[in-house]
Amino acid sequence: MNTYAELLAPAGNLEKLKIAINYGADAVYGSTSTFSLRIRSGKEFDMDSYAEGIEYVHKHGKKIYATVNSFPFNSQIKLYENHIAQIAELKPDALIVSSPGVVKIARQIAPDIPIHLSTQANVMNAMDAEVYYDLGVKRIIVAREISLKDCEAIKSHLPDLELEVFVHGSMCFAYSGRCLVSALQTGRVPNRGSCANDCRFPYEIYAHNPESGTTFRLDEEEGIGTYIMNSKDMNLASHIDEILSSGVIDSLKIEGRTKSPYYAGVVTKAYRMAIDDYYRGDFEPKRYQDELHTTQNRGFTDAYLISRPFEKNDTQSHGFSIQYGSHQVAGLVNEDGISWKCKDKTCIKDRVEIVLPIGAEIELVDNEIGKIEEIGGKYWLTFNKIERIDGKSLDCVHSGYTFDIKLPTKLSSWTILRREIKEALEKKGLIEDSTPMRSIKEK
Repeated sequence: MNTYAELLAPAGNLEKLKIAINYGADAVYGSTSTFSLRIRSGKEFDMDSYAEGIEYVHKHGKKIYATVNSFPFNSQIKLYENHIAQIAELKPDALIVSSPGVVKIARQIAPDIPIHLSTQANVMNAMDAEVYYDLGVKRIIVAREISLKDCEAIKSHLPDLELEVFVHGSMCFAYSGRCLVSALQTGRVPNRGSCANDCRFPYEIYAHNPESGTTFRLDEEEGIGTYIMNSKDMNLASHIDEILSSGVIDSLKIEGRTKSPYYAGVVTKAYRMAIDDYYRGDFEPKRYQDELHTTQNRGFTDAYLISRPFEKNDTQSHGFSIQYGSHQVAGLVNEDGISWKCKDKTCIKDRVEIVLPIGAEIELVDNEIGKIEEIGGKYWLTFNKIERIDGKSLDCVHSGYTFDIKLPTKLSSWTILRREIKEALEKKGLIEDSTPMRSIKEK
């Protein structure tokens, strides 16, 4: 039985790695694009920046797990071996792999680095878990379709085997992510890290009679859209008490290496709060859900850990691809703590909410640059002046503006500035009726 569960957050690049650590992650996962299941994310890491990330994580007393979890062809085996050897030299705290063959070569090449088995291996039971355990796997990231009762059964059979479960993030309509839709339609192979997310698109369904050559369109049911494969996002924050009470889960994992820095910070902080509140006897689901609902999402579902798949009828988001959350990030404080980068149009006299990293302190000030005050248990920043670090003043700054903007006082690195979505949309000349947003425009 574990004593205190780990919170594991995604590290899509160096910036998001640092944000996750500062917002409460005990460990992060990610790597370069080579043989990772998130090629787009991994491209933001090269060996040098990944080594810097590992050093940063270890400096903060945390852990980092390297993703080497795609499925190699015969022609790639030697390349795979070379890559594992390179990663091993950087001394991550574990290697995440997906297949028995890769487990074997990883054990040979890097015997001192623990092996974590990817959810892509689809482990659902104690029998399969034992096979991997006998191969030398220290931790299994169980299939998303598994139940908590089955996790308990595995732990009872193999008490020394660590179990990791996903608690938040995107889900795949295919079994544990084993999908070929993207490969068939675009040539981008999901199981080699280049999924094009074809399941998120709307589809029209037709019936064809080959004898007569007749084809007709099947009408959609009233109120149900045509995003027929679009899974909702997993959100188990309200069940963290039940999961931790089981005593069999060693690590709670957040999906999202390709998500935004805002997502990395806010979601990690929400689950940090949920875990800590549980252990001190102050668990309050609404507290965490309010924060999680500020992020963009496809609708939320509590997925299958608590309920069996055949018991669920709320896992697909049929009407839209993705929707706005309740808030929009306006800016992100730089690592130096004295300046910030604009992420959404911000002008003089605008007031934005301040979201602090875990354990951060803040000074209440009112000066030429701005005013920081506490209202209703939250911190707010009103801009009296928009001034760049080089002294140039502006009336407004817009998303993508590359110059650093002064803060009225030093804030913790990676502090988030945000506003409600209604205000953010109004600044763009939009209204709330434009939500839920659609990544595919309706005809």
